[in-house]
Amino acid sequence: MTVKLSIPSAIFAGITATVVMTAFTFMAPLMGFEMDIPKMLAGTMGAPIIIGWLAHFMVGIILAILYAFFFLPFSKREPNFKSGMMFSVIPWLMAQIMVMPMMSTMNGGTFAAGLFSGSLMMAMASLVGHLLYGVVLGFLCKPSAAVVSAGA
Repeated sequence: MTVKLSIPSAIFAGITATVVMTAFTFMAPLMGFEMDIPKMLAGTMGAPIIIGWLAHFMVGIILAILYAFFFLPFSKREPNFKSGMMFSVIPWLMAQIMVMPMMSTMNGGTFAAGLFSGSLMMAMASLVGHLLYGVVLGFLCKPSAAVVSAGA
């Protein structure tokens, strides 16, 4: 069976998953640190906070589209929480070894200081946030139609 996903389904899943991940980051002060992604993005871009929020949600939507139209077909997986979690490790790893070090250098730090968010606790909290994103993404990204492939 071939699963066809719709762009609106992926966009809805991406927005909702980003909301859930962002809600989790609001709990970071309870763990003793700050994880304000929109503020961090806006600061790095030298832009108002609204631009950071737009960038944050844009990334969430783009990742959802990549999940639906690239990750699922190439991995031959169905959309569910497990495939969503597996996918979410990819952007988390990219953030930890590329994006965070790059942002560190853009803000006057060193590349090494940005690796894995600068601390194990921040990197693990980021992983949990990304896994939450993946669970919601996999749960909500639903097929628009199922097409049964007839084998000869």
